[in-house]
Amino acid sequence: MKNFIYLTVIILFLQACQSEKKDIPKKSNFKIGIISDCQYCDCDIKWNRYYKKSQDRLDYAVQTLNKEDLLYTIHLGDFIDRDFNSFDSLIPIWNKLNSKKYHILGNHDFEVADSLKDKIFEKLDLKQRYYSFIENNWRFIVLDGNDLSTYGALNTIKQQQTDSLFNLLKKDSLPFVQNWNGAISNTQLKWIESELDSATKNDENVAFYCHFPLYPISVHNIWNREQVSALINKYSCVKIYFNGHNHDGAYIKEKGIHYLTFKGMVDTKDSTAFATVEFIKDTVIVNGYGREISRKLLID
Repeated sequence: MKNFIYLTVIILFLQACQSEKKDIPKKSNFKIGIISDCQYCDCDIKWNRYYKKSQDRLDYAVQTLNKEDLLYTIHLGDFIDRDFNSFDSLIPIWNKLNSKKYHILGNHDFEVADSLKDKIFEKLDLKQRYYSFIENNWRFIVLDGNDLSTYGALNTIKQQQTDSLFNLLKKDSLPFVQNWNGAISNTQLKWIESELDSATKNDENVAFYCHFPLYPISVHNIWNREQVSALINKYSCVKIYFNGHNHDGAYIKEKGIHYLTFKGMVDTKDSTAFATVEFIKDTVIVNGYGREISRKLLID
């Protein structure tokens, strides 16, 4: 009888402990890692881009980020500069990251033989070209700015849509309608709208990731930036838009949204660029390494 009583007490104690664990609230603050434009290839220096050094710079970034308690790390596009074999030089380093890992497609990621372009997604472990995920009441929406482009439209329909949009916008002599940029298709725009509707319904904050910037206006913007901007400006849940592509970096706050362009890792002889970003209740803190600028972004 005594043994039965002792056993009952132990069971009740374990159940209470499990119940307590379930009631522990999820940690609201979290930190991520961000790298942009690693852009490695075994090729000569051009435009102050030291392509061969990017392999060691990525390795240093991974070692540094692994010292942090990161929810995930994301690369903002242009993982390589050219040549399909360049992926094999970087992926073993990238896979040493302790955190979850995400990729965004950049224009230079498509600088491989046409016959190999379908294999890019497997190399970068991408199930879809654009996607979203939710962490701690933030919805992170990853865009594919190469959806319509002269290099990344991989079927006849997308190629026709690319030609039509490019020729239409080219008439207006817009500075960013260049062959090295791309656009968001109508199909992707409808998907973005559905994502924003879901975020609004669930009372989530939204952060966008894309390789191409929307702001400030320059030769680097996505072709249909006005169309994309008009859509996201309808939603108060959108707080952040992070991108790469313009290796000099940039920042502007427009209609309550923080538009931050991260500097390119590949640039300059002796420096690197990457960051950790900490999400707190009403503030996002960017801690820059190398040339990347540290800053505090207040969330309205």
